[in-house]
Order: sequence, then C-alpha cells, then structure tokens
Amino acid sequence: MAAILKPYQDYFASVTLKPSSGGLFEVTVDGKRIFSKMETDRFPGDQELDRLVAEAVGAETAEG
Repeated sequence: MAAILKPYQDYFASVTLKPSSGGLFEVTVDGKRIFSKMETDRFPGDQELDRLVAEAVGAETAEG
C-alpha cells in the first residue's frame, strides 16, 4: 500500500489503516469512500486504486 500512496504523500497529512474482520476493505479520502470491497465484491487492482486516489486528491496518476 505504501508504494501506491507514495506519489501522493504531499496531499495527505496522515494515513490511517484500520484493521477489521469479515473481509471489509474500504478506501476513504477526506471522509469520502472511493472504494468498497463490500459493494464490488472484489479488491481493487493497483492501477485502479492509483487512479481513484489521484482523482480524489486532484492529482495526476503515478502512471502520468
């Protein structure tokens, strides 16, 4: 996960990982959920997660 967020480190004051059980995997940025495994029934791919984070913070993706 750290490698995915590294290009956006200047956009975040902090990053919090909250352990859970039951297969929950959600990604939120500034309180807005940008991905939910419970809704999609899958994990995001690295490129998808990169794109979602970039869109959420108003940046270009790490891919350019």
